[in-house]
Amino acid sequence: MKRAENFTIKKLVTALTTVAAIATLSFAASVGAVENLEKDSLKLGFIKLTDMAPLAVAFEKGYFEDEGLSVQVEAQANWKVLLDRVINGELDGAHMLAGQPIGATIGFGTKADIVTAFSMDLNGNAITVSNDVWKQMKPQIPMKDGKPVHPIKADALKPVVEKYKSAGKPFNMAMVFPVSTHNYELRYWLAAGGIKPGFYAPPEDTSGQIDAEAKLSVTPPPQMPATLDAGTIVGYSVGEPWNQQAVFKGIGVPVISDYEIWKNNPEKVFGVTKEWADKNPNTHLAVIKALIRGAMWLDAENNKNRPEASEMLSQKQYVGADYEVIANSMTGTFEYEKGDKRPLPDFNVFFRYNATYPYYSDAIWYLTQMRRWGQINEQKPDSWYMETAKKVYRPEIYMKAAKALIAEGKAKAGDFPPEKETGFKQPSSDFIDGIAFDGTKPNEYLTKFPIGLKGKQKVTGGKVVE
Repeated sequence: MKRAENFTIKKLVTALTTVAAIATLSFAASVGAVENLEKDSLKLGFIKLTDMAPLAVAFEKGYFEDEGLSVQVEAQANWKVLLDRVINGELDGAHMLAGQPIGATIGFGTKADIVTAFSMDLNGNAITVSNDVWKQMKPQIPMKDGKPVHPIKADALKPVVEKYKSAGKPFNMAMVFPVSTHNYELRYWLAAGGIKPGFYAPPEDTSGQIDAEAKLSVTPPPQMPATLDAGTIVGYSVGEPWNQQAVFKGIGVPVISDYEIWKNNPEKVFGVTKEWADKNPNTHLAVIKALIRGAMWLDAENNKNRPEASEMLSQKQYVGADYEVIANSMTGTFEYEKGDKRPLPDFNVFFRYNATYPYYSDAIWYLTQMRRWGQINEQKPDSWYMETAKKVYRPEIYMKAAKALIAEGKAKAGDFPPEKETGFKQPSSDFIDGIAFDGTKPNEYLTKFPIGLKGKQKVTGGKVVE
């Protein structure tokens, strides 16, 4: 009987301790949390890529809970499905291609007002070619100590494309979506090597293959390696882990990372509809706070948390690739040819270099590339680029979240851009072709490219006209 009494008392003490712990947790969660949440139960979407990491971390580390939010994070089939579900309200927000809110706002493809107050990362993509194409490229690539000299320019690919053309074979490559960074980076790299990636002429022709020497089409990220292996495509531009997967499977070679095409380029954003943001300002702020903390954790103390993050992302509900494949790029290295593993500490950047701040100039770069390739088929004044960027990018919400985290002691003022930040980065020529980009002069920037629309040019009847 005594033993039973002891057992009952022990159970009671355990129960009371648990209640006390829950009460303490509830109190802790309320300290510093955004008050008067309009909505506290959210469903957020993502695509299975390593750069969805801030979402996974904010969920797994309890940062959403700290803000009083009950969040579900859910993988989506592809970028179109993800965007459609945000627009129709099935998702409250999502990990998006940086070009998606911009493309939707200007009405390319889907028309909807989407905004972003948070840039999810810098870099993180690469361009991979098949083993056969790599073999044909290699004679044109400078070598040092028996290894290719990086960055590898598309000049080395040009003779291969010409060989395909003379044989009457299409040179097919894949990217993930028409308004993806991957599409613009692949086009940028090809064009810098004198290879035409083709034009769009909406609404009549949205293939992007008008006058193309390399034909680019859409393939969802996880399907890239299998599509390459099947021979349907000879190369692709995608985020991780799907370039490293090609290395592990022995079916292809990543030839260049996007860090080498445009150093510290903005890659993904967290997007919501303008209507949702206007209706739920406090909830939106709470989400941005949690995501900033997730990004900070990912880059803390010289990436010390990246192995843990790679384990987290390898779970099937997130990316679902092997730990080794994810860690290959997430922990500061990148493998090109099998066995040619090189340091690339900034391949994935989540917080440093003000990675999470939504710069207007980043939005304008995307708009210039949409114009360059005909997705915007009419000349627009510089003022239009500025106005469009300000419709989509919402740095004032970001800075409000940052200030709240500073006040709570969860971040320091030096972690964020200064109060006087204009939203325009300094002009930079950190591109593979050395062409400088100044976000305040989009039309002047477009004139610098030998390949691409500029001035009053447009695509009509399958050709470029003045």
